Amino acid sequence: MPVFHRTALAQDIASKLVRPQATSASGSGLFLAAPRRTGKSTFLREDLRPALEAMGVLVVYADLWENKAADPGVVIIGAIRAALAQREGVVARLARATGMEKLTVGGLGFNLDKVGMPDGASLSAALSALSDETQRLIVLIIDEAQHAITSEAGSNALFALKAARDELNSSAHHGLRIVATGSNRDKLAMLRASKDQAFFGAPLVAFPPLGKDYIAWFIARLDFKDELDVELVHDWFSKAAFRPEVLGAAVDALTYDLAVQRGGYAHQLQALVDEQIQASNAEALRVVHSLTPLQSAVLRVMAMTGIDYAPFEQDTMERYQAVLSKTAPDAKVEPDTANVQQALVALQDKSLVWRAARGVYALEDTFLAELMRKAGMLA
Repeated sequence: MPVFHRTALAQDIASKLVRPQATSASGSGLFLAAPRRTGKSTFLREDLRPALEAMGVLVVYADLWENKAADPGVVIIGAIRAALAQREGVVARLARATGMEKLTVGGLGFNLDKVGMPDGASLSAALSALSDETQRLIVLIIDEAQHAITSEAGSNALFALKAARDELNSSAHHGLRIVATGSNRDKLAMLRASKDQAFFGAPLVAFPPLGKDYIAWFIARLDFKDELDVELVHDWFSKAAFRPEVLGAAVDALTYDLAVQRGGYAHQLQALVDEQIQASNAEALRVVHSLTPLQSAVLRVMAMTGIDYAPFEQDTMERYQAVLSKTAPDAKVEPDTANVQQALVALQDKSLVWRAARGVYALEDTFLAELMRKAGMLA
């Protein structure tokens, strides 16, 4: 499948990670925020990782969105264990560090499955051994990193990585950089915005959306490219929130539309892009309309309040009641701590709400708030 490469952007980020400025905080990690389905993960795998490897960097990649049922802490540690397992010398170093002079096969030897566990080698020891054996800078990329703080194991893994980063960035080793990406800037900021977080002070930057160079590349691969204008298609792409899959789905539908004739492709493609956007928005709102009155009130108040949302404060309870009075005046329910908690759990199950391990709630996708606003649900 053809991939649009953002080589210059990848090389720029890679060089800043490998050779940070003397006053830079990038040694604390780099946090990149961009909405979901805008090409962020493709960039990490297809562009940033190869650019770093071309500079001699050892890259470890963990995607916390790939298997949402897996504990984020387990995913992070699993990615590190996989990197260790590829190098016998690293395993031998770790074995000696834990008091094992000999490795056994099929017996009681060093067990990589215990790396990162209380009774095994720490992540700091494991990554130090990897650094010393390979003599290379290590970059750990954590995609959708905000999910790390949805579990205790994930939060513990982040603090273990902070200890590893501090150790590996000393003169005794070859360095460790953490690149964390996320689809929600506010949630990603929770990993580095307060002093009790592992990566306090790390830079958080907006990942740039795909631009007109992508649109030109996209059009050049179409049989009807002579009928399309880059500026015009980019406007449609902007309305689709810079999601390549919307353009792709519209082109797929157009390809099998046998009624379209030469000269009519641009008009029909625009109509299909609009149709894809409307269908996607309608599906999201359909889920919202299926909620119980209290679930709907909780979601609306959360969407209106944003980062200041405090689910159980008296003022918030009064806002739930105000919304219920307007949207479901006949509903025989009064918000209290117990039923609001139940509503929040139900919203999580429907993938509408995200919860950090320390009890902070937020919309799973901030785009939903804009949809609800346009639909008059937040008036």
